This record gives sequence, structure tokens and C-alpha cells, in this order.
Amino acid sequence: MYYLAVLFPALKGKRLPLTRDQLMLLMAAVNLLFLAFDIFLAHKLNGTIRFREWIPIVFGSVAGILLLFAGLIAFRWRRKAAMLATIVLVASIIVGILGAYFHIVRATLPTAPLANRISIYLLVWAPPVVGPLIFSLVGLWGVSAAWIEDPPDSGTLRLWGERRVRLPLSKTRAFLFMVSLGTLATLISSVLDHGRAQYENPWLWIPIAAGVFATVVAAGLGTISHPNKGDILVYFASMVLLILVGLIGFWLHIEFDLTAQSAIVIERFLRGAPFLAPLLFANMGLVGLISILDPAEA
Repeated sequence: MYYLAVLFPALKGKRLPLTRDQLMLLMAAVNLLFLAFDIFLAHKLNGTIRFREWIPIVFGSVAGILLLFAGLIAFRWRRKAAMLATIVLVASIIVGILGAYFHIVRATLPTAPLANRISIYLLVWAPPVVGPLIFSLVGLWGVSAAWIEDPPDSGTLRLWGERRVRLPLSKTRAFLFMVSLGTLATLISSVLDHGRAQYENPWLWIPIAAGVFATVVAAGLGTISHPNKGDILVYFASMVLLILVGLIGFWLHIEFDLTAQSAIVIERFLRGAPFLAPLLFANMGLVGLISILDPAEA
């Protein structure tokens, strides 16, 4: 089912330069490169970057480039490109899980009494526990996009040779649940980051409201096998809202990091409001819109 064409019937029969799966893989590559740069800035705050802290930086950069390469060769060797992309994306899932583990360890007090080893206060001021899991999420939706669903909306992925795997959900509905999980992860990260400011600024409540709304709507649409136009319209509006919230937050964070004379001081951008963080909302909104494009693969 071409969800976006239900809202805009003029889209029926028209093809974009790239298919939905190709756009998803392109977004996965961009996200990995983006994560590598963002993590480099975050780890740079320590003054020196430890050996294991280089892992997501180097991996994100190399993985993003490899996915772009896989996208280029996919026009001629689709299955070879899919296998290369799958290896990279499975590695991304593993890197994300390991990163979350290291961040959780940093957020605990191992020598404290059992009841005090972890708390909300520690999670607020510790390295972002949810952040590394974005690697895992990118890997999950990327692996789903790497293999062709044949026929569309069947939940059957065509692998190498005559091998096929049957999934319990169509690829579109699986993408919707991933969008919900990604938005939830972004929401939790935002709540913990903004908790340092104790929510004295009313602007800080806007991403929470938008994140909760989009998380619930995306999950809700994923549970419906045959949504109507109203269901898709609410989902479309929630994704556009995420994009707007991300762009506005990006601008507000930059405004916060500038000096009173609007001068740029690198140290303020490194230690002040994380100026790239709000773009995660816009990122999930864009992934959400891509998810409801035409599921047919040329």
C-alpha cells in the first residue's frame, strides 16, 4: 500500500529518482557519518579521546562511506551490494549495543550501596545512555531496506539465489515501528539532556510533547493493516511536526551558544547546548516520511 499516495493521489504511477529502499540506505549512510561527527565533538570534551572512544568515530565514518559505495554498485550488482550493506549494518547494531553498555557503566557507581548505584540524577549527567543505540536503530532499518520485498507489502524478502525469508509484518509496517522506536530514543535523550536545565524554559517542553505524539502515532499506524486517509494524515502531520521541532531546536541551540555579541566561540558550542542534537527530531521525521513512500522496488 502506497500510504503517501492515499493522501496525495497525484503521486500514483509516478516514480522518484530513487526508490524507498535506496532512500533509506542513503539516510543510513548519512546518519552514520553524522553520528561519527557528533560523537567526535562529544568525546572531544574530555580533552583527549580514549582508544575505545575512537571506535564509533572511525566506524561511523568508514561504515557511512561503505554504504554510499554499496549504493553506487547496487545499480549493477544489487545482491552483492545488499550483502556488503548487511555486513556493515549488522556491525552497526553491535557497535550501538556495546556503546550503550559502556555509557551505562559510566552512569553507575559500582562501589555505592546497591540502591544508589544508578539513579535519574546519574543518568541526566552521565554520557547519553540512549545515544549509542541510534547505531543499532540505523542498522536495523538499513538491513530491512537492503533486501527487496517481493511482492511489495508481502513481508517476504528476496535474498540471494532462490532464498526468501518471510517476516510477520510488511516492510512498511516494520519501518513504522522503527520510526516509533527511533523517535522514542530521541525523546528520552532529549528529556535527559534538558533535565540539566530543570525545564525552567517553557520551550523545553515542546520537543517532549512532539516526541510523545509522534512516537504513539507511528506505533499506532504500524498496528493498522489497512489504514484510512485520516490515519495517514495524522501520521504525516506528526512527521512534519518532528521536522519543524528539530529545525527550530537547532536554531535555538545555536542562539544559546552564541555570545551576547553573536560571536562564535568554539568552546561554547562544545560545552553549551548540543547544537546538532535537535536535528535528530528532524532526522526521524524525514525517515518517517520516507517510510510511507511507494513500497514497490524497480
